[in-house]
Amino acid sequence: MLRRTFVRTGGLAAGTAFAGSLWQGAAHAVASRRDSPYGPLGAPDANGLALPSGFSGRIVARTGHRVGGVLWHPAPDGGACFPDGNGWIYVSNSEIPLLGGATAIRFGPDAAVRGAYRILSGANLNCAGGATPWNTWLSCEETLRGRVFECDPYGVRAAMPRLAMGRFKHEAAACDPVRQVVYLTEDERDGCFYRFRPAHWGDLTTGRLEVMCASPDAGAVTWRRVPNPAALLEATRHQVAEALHFDGGEGCHYSDGVCFFTSKGDNRVWGYDAENERLEVVYDASAPLNGVDNITGTPSGDLYVAEDGGNMEINLITPDRTVTPFLRVDGHPGSEITGPAFTPDGSRLYFSSQRGPRGDAAGTDGVTYEVTGPFRR
Repeated sequence: MLRRTFVRTGGLAAGTAFAGSLWQGAAHAVASRRDSPYGPLGAPDANGLALPSGFSGRIVARTGHRVGGVLWHPAPDGGACFPDGNGWIYVSNSEIPLLGGATAIRFGPDAAVRGAYRILSGANLNCAGGATPWNTWLSCEETLRGRVFECDPYGVRAAMPRLAMGRFKHEAAACDPVRQVVYLTEDERDGCFYRFRPAHWGDLTTGRLEVMCASPDAGAVTWRRVPNPAALLEATRHQVAEALHFDGGEGCHYSDGVCFFTSKGDNRVWGYDAENERLEVVYDASAPLNGVDNITGTPSGDLYVAEDGGNMEINLITPDRTVTPFLRVDGHPGSEITGPAFTPDGSRLYFSSQRGPRGDAAGTDGVTYEVTGPFRR
């Protein structure tokens, strides 16, 4: 739905909203709460969640507390859901130094926790990442010369570093099964937007890392190979002179031919039309969405964008240009929202408050939530 509307318009102009398209005006929309397809937010519940009518939330994990037999990790960050028979699995990263990694929670069909287990240990500042079409989790290290680890959410195979995907300050990943590439964001003030072309789709061991570059045609982009993705002395983002730079790349989500990604430094949501190789700004305003970070979406075309700080909201960007809060976490002023992910059937949304109500930098008070309700699918 998003791709069909996006590419139908053509004639995109750099630095503006999608002129004439479904997204026209979204870049400067200041939507009120009544504009939401779900209605206004209600009063915060016992867990501090302000939700629209018909939705309910619960806490499924807290840092330092046992869930499914394991201690839930500090600083929960990026996450994704995976099918598991008649249930599902939610995977969450831990963004702490040296002792980071990822943990999985297994849920039954009644949403009861059936167990939990580590799928990656001893990594460094595991921030966001992304799921693959072959049901693995790409856990990204947000550190100098950071790595991408491919992890098994089912806990059978050992996690493996995928060094061909580059050594840089990785943030998020999103797979494009049509063009058989993985898009990657970089959390630097002059970070780049990359795509990894594996030698064989489904095997990320070897391949070609490319960086998005400017084109003489306004709105269009090109891709150039990064000469040395694992260079010790020259950062990947500085190896190609024509590379485009983004102020703090964050979340990344692919849907129907468009890869959406966020940049926190300028509070923007971007859209890359992969079929026509054109880039545009989807959102560029200070309200209601402030502190853009992790991003996910639904088959209906709705985008859910988490705030890093701001007023601790997940905002909704709909295909009809509405930009509005979907939920808010009250009482966590020093935290950020991380890891939004829907179950395979789209009926439940998981996410975390990374530093919780105490807001300590070590993330020892993280809280992971589940929200259920009549999501548009």
